[in-house]
Amino acid sequence: MASTISQGLLLTAALAPLVGAMVAGLAGRQVGRRGAHTVTILGVLVSFICSTVVLKAVALDGARFNETIYEWMVIGGLKMEVGFLIDGLSAMMMCVVTFVSLMVHVYTIGYMEEDPGYQRFFSYISLFTFSMLMLVMSNNFLQLFFGWEAVGLVSYLLIGFWFKRPTAVFANMKAFLVNRVGDFGFILGIGLLLAYTGTLNYGETFAKAGELSKLSFPGTDWMLITVACICLFIGAMGKSAQVPLHVWLPDSMEGPTPISALIHAATMVTAGIFMVARMSPLFELSDTALSFVLIIGAITALFMGFLGIIQNDIKRVVAYSTLSQLGYMTVALGVSAYSVAVFHLMTHAFFKALLFLAAGSVIMGMHHDQDIRNMGGLRKYMPITWLTALLGSLALIGTPLFSGFYSKDSIILAVYASNLPGAGFASFAVMAGVFVTAFYSFRMYFLVFHGEERFRHKPHPPEDDHAHDDHGDHHHVHVPHESPWVVTAPLLLLAVPSVVIGFITIGPMLHGDFFKDSIFVDATKHPAMKDLTENFHGAAAMALHGLQTAPFWLALAGVVVAWWFYIKQPAVPAAIDARLQPLRRLLENKYYFDWFNENVLAAGARAVGRGLWKGGDVAIIDGVLVNGSARAVGLLSGLARLLQTGHLYWYALVMILGIFGFMTWRLWPYLSSLVR
Repeated sequence: MASTISQGLLLTAALAPLVGAMVAGLAGRQVGRRGAHTVTILGVLVSFICSTVVLKAVALDGARFNETIYEWMVIGGLKMEVGFLIDGLSAMMMCVVTFVSLMVHVYTIGYMEEDPGYQRFFSYISLFTFSMLMLVMSNNFLQLFFGWEAVGLVSYLLIGFWFKRPTAVFANMKAFLVNRVGDFGFILGIGLLLAYTGTLNYGETFAKAGELSKLSFPGTDWMLITVACICLFIGAMGKSAQVPLHVWLPDSMEGPTPISALIHAATMVTAGIFMVARMSPLFELSDTALSFVLIIGAITALFMGFLGIIQNDIKRVVAYSTLSQLGYMTVALGVSAYSVAVFHLMTHAFFKALLFLAAGSVIMGMHHDQDIRNMGGLRKYMPITWLTALLGSLALIGTPLFSGFYSKDSIILAVYASNLPGAGFASFAVMAGVFVTAFYSFRMYFLVFHGEERFRHKPHPPEDDHAHDDHGDHHHVHVPHESPWVVTAPLLLLAVPSVVIGFITIGPMLHGDFFKDSIFVDATKHPAMKDLTENFHGAAAMALHGLQTAPFWLALAGVVVAWWFYIKQPAVPAAIDARLQPLRRLLENKYYFDWFNENVLAAGARAVGRGLWKGGDVAIIDGVLVNGSARAVGLLSGLARLLQTGHLYWYALVMILGIFGFMTWRLWPYLSSLVR
């Protein structure tokens, strides 16, 4: 018999980070820096421990929880509630979110040590953790939407944390507006489901999925379930940065590095992937929606990877890597391999957080210079950062036995087993993406940690060089140094799951029953997962077989080409670049998505807004309704004043004329008959 999970345990897991955020945010001056980081780290630690207990109960004892915690209001038959749904999917997400957040909290002590907004930053990241937990633990669309919007709001605050920088203000506004576009589709999807099911509860909605699949969208021959699922996925496109709603994610690098790791690894961008996996009973009913998901993911996986090749900012290289990997997860969702998508979400969270925090460590060691062309040879100066960055890079490119190998190869195999429209293009995209990922990852690795020590002369000095430097002598060459233990300890702790978590968990998560009641797949229509399970013979056998497959050799080729270009023959990429300037300009302008948004969409929106202002507000509302009505009243009042003279003889004359007119009107038919 399955054991139960305590409601108090779940409330503690969800609310502990909120308590820490409130103390650090509202009483930051009173508790000081030490108090702020102590209370927030303690809150996230308590949440992580509770999440671990929940995961153990779910995985080992088969425990489940699906209850209402608080009933907010009832409108007719519609209940608006706060409730928790705890199964394999949500328990895994809780542990990933809290563990990565805990590492980021500890790391922040060293990275934000001298920042005046120290307490505010800790409050924000703890609030971010609470918001994500509410999202992944929800059992209804109302709470899901609350968590969805809350992580969007806190991301706005964090991306623009350094609000005195114009670039940061622009970046957080861009993130906010782009996500509003996605969220508009998301709330339309929720509204459609609510209108036709009459409930916001997941379980009740899924129970009526069969009825929804028989309905058509009013006025069209489209399936209602297809429209609803595509609307929901548009929300995921915004949060999980899928083309064309991806443009906010690279610019989010304007925020401090710890939040880059938190946004890109375990929160916000993974919310869309989680949501689609949670909605699998709905998506399984529409091949059209799945094909749409598949094609969008394939485009993102391949073309965002190309942009990573030309980036010189160390954080932006990792950011475009995140975009590409989110594309891989979306491809897995599109072929109904939902468990593979969330498996890659989990493994990616660890090694991507590791890579971002390693990039932050490099930035600290380089005295806040982020240009990889100014680095080189850091291996001997920052050995812990070097080793952990190498492990993270090997996991990212899918090296056999590393965590990324098991999840990425499973995605590639699932795509090949799919028969959905678009699967052919997706197969090419994910396979080509293997080489691209290996190339840009090890381009960054070799330029940062090996080769010539370019930091001594900085061939590309940043415009704000020494802006963060308090050493005084701006002509002195600052030799890089290893970061303090509060920075390196999280790197080492994240490196462990980046290496081993895939090997340990692939069996139960993909081919066992860990997600048995969390994710629904119609194996007859979508056989990808069935084929994967039939051909799985253990984690070790999969790794050995992986050494003989095309993805491994493509990844190896990417590493070798990067080594040849940037260590052995650095003149070669420069020569190629000179001969491919049109392609270079296309990539530098990021396929002109930003140009199109700013010069077409934004210009169109401004024109529409100006027309509504001039024509609607000024001309109609102010001119006709407000001022026009005032003028009409004034005209009538003027006419009335002509009649109201105040003289008795005038009133008597008007009365006589009135009586005469009335009598004439009454006698007119009689007089007319006499005339005839």
